[in-house]
Amino acid sequence: MIVYLSGAMEFAENEGAEWRKNLTTWLESELGHTSIDPVVESAKIVAENNAYDYRDWKTNKPEKYADFIRLCVLNDINIVMNKADYLICLWDQNVMKGAGTHAEITLAFMEQKPVYLVNMLSSKDLSGWIMACSTKIFPNFSNLKKHLKRKYLNGGA
Repeated sequence: MIVYLSGAMEFAENEGAEWRKNLTTWLESELGHTSIDPVVESAKIVAENNAYDYRDWKTNKPEKYADFIRLCVLNDINIVMNKADYLICLWDQNVMKGAGTHAEITLAFMEQKPVYLVNMLSSKDLSGWIMACSTKIFPNFSNLKKHLKRKYLNGGA
């Protein structure tokens, strides 16, 4: 199984690399699942395009910035639609200023791929759209991991 790790990057500390790295290790060791980390994916695109200073382009070269980000968007869409079997999403305050996580969840829903959402917001602040596109919502990673073990190791839901 291949899982895509969706969540805030642009406005998250260290692009949300920490939780993705920890979860990748757990998924591989406990379930034998492979993860696709968009932080790693975008780093590859940065290197391939010599775009190490792309964040500066947002204000001083906005067209160049948008062209570069478009490469990242297309890559993420391709992964969600054509490579991932399911998504795990960290939904926290950092996703509120961005758009990619919203789109990834919606695409996965349209492709009928499971979306497991770890919601760190109060239930009243969680969008109905996101709720509707999520297969199951968890209050923390511990509960998510228990569910994934039941589902993928024991054949249950």
